[in-house]
Amino acid sequence: MIEQSRFNAVIADDHEIVRDGLKAALETPGLIEPDGISVIGVAGNGLETLSKTKALKPDLLLLDLMMPMSGGAEVFTDIRRWSPQTKVVVYSSTETAGMLSMLVSAGVDGMFAKGGSNQLLYEKLPLILRGGRFIAPDCLELIAQSDAEIALTARERQTLSMILAGRTTREIAEQQGISPRTTEKHRASLMSKLGASSVAELMATALKRGLI
Repeated sequence: MIEQSRFNAVIADDHEIVRDGLKAALETPGLIEPDGISVIGVAGNGLETLSKTKALKPDLLLLDLMMPMSGGAEVFTDIRRWSPQTKVVVYSSTETAGMLSMLVSAGVDGMFAKGGSNQLLYEKLPLILRGGRFIAPDCLELIAQSDAEIALTARERQTLSMILAGRTTREIAEQQGISPRTTEKHRASLMSKLGASSVAELMATALKRGLI
């Protein structure tokens, strides 16, 4: 188990009132940690989240899944690359079981529903910060009720989001730091797994299965 005097965190949510509420809770001594958790950064969109997490490398990232300028699922993949020691806890009002299932399979450290109990989040954060993992029961129930799970790799998930955002093969390759040929392989694998022969079919299938 990880032990240190005080943990720090970055909060990523596009609503200021949510950021402020979480910041107040994290920093309150005794509510989650004896000395509180120091909030060293906040972000309101996906690109800002990536930038601050890469620069600050916090112990904890509280990540909303539904944000402008790159969603939480895309951000999670890049955070694992640039700040692997950061514990990532996602929370969202999304009911897309496929996305939740993919994040669990990819190894997210914690998952909570925005409509769930704040007390549950506060109780489980110390466990997560010290190397444990917790997926809220309501999230697990949603995933279990769905037959939408498809085994996509983290890179395939990121590629899917970027394709559906209209990025070209070259743009995807540049952002991921790989060759266009490798990007084409990811695209072909996605098409095969989702049984799609065009971007339109890819989008329709991804929507149907709750992957976006």
